[in-house]
Amino acid sequence: MSKFDFDTITDRSNSYAIKYDLAEKRNKPLDAISLWVADMDFKTAPCIQKALAEKAAHGIFGYSRPDSRYYNALRNWFLTEHNFEIKDEWVVNTPGVVYAFATAIRALTEEGDAVLVTRPVYYPFSSVINNQNRKLVNSALVLKNGHYEIDFEDFENKIISEKVKVFLFCSPHNPGGRVWAKEELKKISEICLKHNVIVVSDEIHCDITFENHKHTVFASISDEARENSIICTAPSKTFNLAGLQFSNIIIANEKLRAKFTKEMDRTGYDEPSLMGIVAATAAYSEGKEWFEAAKAYIWNNILFAEKLVNEKCPKIKVLKPEGSYLLWLDFSAFDLSDSQINDRVLNKAKVWIDGGIMFGPEGEKFQRINCATPRAILEKALTQICNEFSEE
Repeated sequence: MSKFDFDTITDRSNSYAIKYDLAEKRNKPLDAISLWVADMDFKTAPCIQKALAEKAAHGIFGYSRPDSRYYNALRNWFLTEHNFEIKDEWVVNTPGVVYAFATAIRALTEEGDAVLVTRPVYYPFSSVINNQNRKLVNSALVLKNGHYEIDFEDFENKIISEKVKVFLFCSPHNPGGRVWAKEELKKISEICLKHNVIVVSDEIHCDITFENHKHTVFASISDEARENSIICTAPSKTFNLAGLQFSNIIIANEKLRAKFTKEMDRTGYDEPSLMGIVAATAAYSEGKEWFEAAKAYIWNNILFAEKLVNEKCPKIKVLKPEGSYLLWLDFSAFDLSDSQINDRVLNKAKVWIDGGIMFGPEGEKFQRINCATPRAILEKALTQICNEFSEE
């Protein structure tokens, strides 16, 4: 029995939460259950709440920088959790990982250069490439035996034919939930090194893995992989801190780091969020017990969701995630168009989740639902979806 409460439903309306307060603005039903944005509906760890309350009581919110307390906490977390040793000078703080993607792409490529993705994938990957006037190149993932795999032949051919400069990689994978095996990471590294492609690896979900699946930091694969990569991490998914705008971008290669920071300086960004520093320090130094309890609760939610869907509407196929708190639902067994599926989920079942097409054409007829919510909310949402589709 956990000493932390994840079952209590907290009213997030009128709290500046985009997950709840944007329904009217985005023409969504006001009575729809909202499980789209990838943040948790749980209050963060008590140790983080306490640290933020103490800083708020201090009352001064001036320009701030991380110090040794923060770097020690970050280093110990990654060494303990991922067997990856970080040096302080490798860490560059940004307001978010998407900001870091854009910065890295501008720093490492010229307009018109090709950047590779493997769709379906987190939708800002595509928009951030297009917004920097770079050429988006896709090597589609292959759905096999209920999980996604990389088509390495196509992957390498696309790199060669399109003269790819950067591979924007999602590890663990969002939305499919793959935790890539070391052998797969080694293969990616070998191909990218062979063709002088720099890997920008989004590892924001790195802590949230289940069963025997263990995340491997891309930079830990080899010395060569470490020197040829930019690793984008943050405490936001692990501890539900996205709104504090604080990420850790790990760049071991001094030349890559200099290019990245020079481009970051051009944007005018300087000091990171004070409350982000405070929260992240508390999270990485004191938050392990809360996180393990939250992860266990989420995993039980995923198992519950799988069982419920299989029993109530087995035509909806559940891709059980190896990592992340996102569930990828396959509606392709229904004789319905993608837009019909979206309409019925949102306007008939009254559940606001992400239509798979957002993640690329490969996501057609899929839906992504967030399981980091009290069980009662998840049960109601999935029951409404299953009831809507069970008669098809």
